[in-house]
Amino acid sequence: MNICLNDKIFKTLSEVVTSENVQAYVIGGWVRDCLLKRDHPEKDIDIVVIGNGIEIARKAARKINPETKISVFKNFGTAMFRNKEYEIEFVGARKESYDRNSRKPIVENGTLKDDQARRDFTINALAISLNEETFGNFLDPFGGVDDLKKKIIRTPLDPDKTFSDDPLRMMRAIRFACQLNFTIEENTFNSIKKNADRIKIVSGERIVIELNKIIMCNHPSKGFLLIEKSGLLRIIFPELDNLKGVETKEGKAHKDNFHHSIKVLDNISKRTDNLWLRWAALLHDIAKPVTKKYLPETGWSFHGHEFAGSKMIPVIFRKMKFPLNDKMKYVQKIIELHLRPIALSQDLVTDSAIRRLLFEAGDDIDDLMLLCEADITSKNEEKKTKHLENFRLVRNKLKEIEEKDAVRNFQPPVDGSEIITTFGIEPGKNVGLIKNAIREAILDGIIPNEHDAARKLMLEKGVELGLTPINALPEFKIE
Repeated sequence: MNICLNDKIFKTLSEVVTSENVQAYVIGGWVRDCLLKRDHPEKDIDIVVIGNGIEIARKAARKINPETKISVFKNFGTAMFRNKEYEIEFVGARKESYDRNSRKPIVENGTLKDDQARRDFTINALAISLNEETFGNFLDPFGGVDDLKKKIIRTPLDPDKTFSDDPLRMMRAIRFACQLNFTIEENTFNSIKKNADRIKIVSGERIVIELNKIIMCNHPSKGFLLIEKSGLLRIIFPELDNLKGVETKEGKAHKDNFHHSIKVLDNISKRTDNLWLRWAALLHDIAKPVTKKYLPETGWSFHGHEFAGSKMIPVIFRKMKFPLNDKMKYVQKIIELHLRPIALSQDLVTDSAIRRLLFEAGDDIDDLMLLCEADITSKNEEKKTKHLENFRLVRNKLKEIEEKDAVRNFQPPVDGSEIITTFGIEPGKNVGLIKNAIREAILDGIIPNEHDAARKLMLEKGVELGLTPINALPEFKIE
C-alpha cells in the first residue's frame, strides 16, 4: 500500500468510489506533504472525482458516519465534511479558462489531466488513485515528484499563462518556496517578474493571507527577499519597499532598513509564534524614510520614527485589509515603545523609568523586550553581547520593580468614584487632575502603590484645587 494512503479513511473512500464505479484520486497538498514527510497539521484531504464530486461526498460521508454533516458549494462544484481530525473536500475534475480582468475561472468538466494542469505548481498536481484496482498508484504527468526531489517550484503549464490567469499564484510560489525552503525555477521566477503588475487585480484579503503564511515561516526573510526581487513588493507594500537603500553624505551612511527589518523578523521568529509580534518586528522601523534627516555634526537621524510609525499602522492595516481591532492597537503600542528599553539599557536605569515602562507596556512588556533583543542585528559579536547583557539587566530590574510595586496593568488605588464621593463634586477636570497626580506620584516612587497613601494624596491635591472634603479621614486636617 502507498504510505500516503495507509490511514483507514482512504480504504473507506476506496470502497465508496469503487462501488460507485467512478474514478477518484487524492490530489494536492496531502500528497505533497506525505512525500516530503512533512506534518500537515490541518489534515486537509482533497479528492478529485471524474464525475459528480458532490454526490460522491454525500455517499462517502454516509459510509463513514451517517450523522456526518456535509457542506455543499454548488457554485464551485465542491462538497466537504469533517471526520474527527480530517477535513475532506471533493470536487469534480475540471478544466478552467479565465477572463483577463478576473481571477474567477470559467469552469467545465474535464479529465484528471485537465484538473492536474489547472493546478498552480507541479508539486501540487500529484495524484494518487483511490480505485481498488489501481489503489495507491501515482499519476504525475508534469514531473512533480522529480521537482520535489530537486526542491523546485515550477508551474505545470507555461508560467505566463498560469500567473496571468490567477496572479495570486505568484504570491503562492513565493510562500511555498519560503515554507518548504525550495527554489523557484528560473523561467517561473522570470515570469513572476514579467507579470508582477497583474497582482493588482487580486484582493487585499487574499494577498494578506499569503503574507501571513510567509511571516509565520521559520525564515520569513526569504519570502520577503523574493517578493522584493520579483517586483511585487513595490506594488503590494510600498511602505516596506521604501525602506530599501543606503544613502551616504560626507562619508556617513545609514544601514539598509529593509534588510535590517527582515533580519529582525527572522530573529524574533526564532522565539515566538505570535503573528502580530512578528508583524510589529517587520514594521518597527516603517517610518524611517519619512523621518530621515542628515545633521553634519552627528550624521543620519530618524528622530521620532517610533511615534510616526505607530501612526502609520492604521493606514497600512486599512489598505492591507487587516482587522482594525485590538491586534492593530497591539502592533501600534509595540512599535511606539520599541526604543524605550533600548534607551534604558544604555543609561543608568531609574526605578521611575522602569515603573513608567511597565505602566505603558502592561502585559505586553515581555513581547516588547523580545523585539528589542531581536532588534540587535550588529555583526560585531562583542557589541551584540554587550547589548544583550544590558537587556538582561533591564529584564531583572523590570521583574524586581513589578514584584515590589505592582504597576503592570496599573489600576489606581483611588478611583474616580471615590474622588467624586469624597469631595461631593461632579465628574470633570478636577477628578482627572487628582487621578493624574496620584498616578504620577506612584510612578515616580513618591508614594507606594497602596490605598491609604493614595487617599492621603487625593485629599491634599483636592484642597490645593480648592475642594472641600465632605468624607475625609478623621486624622486629616485642613491647615
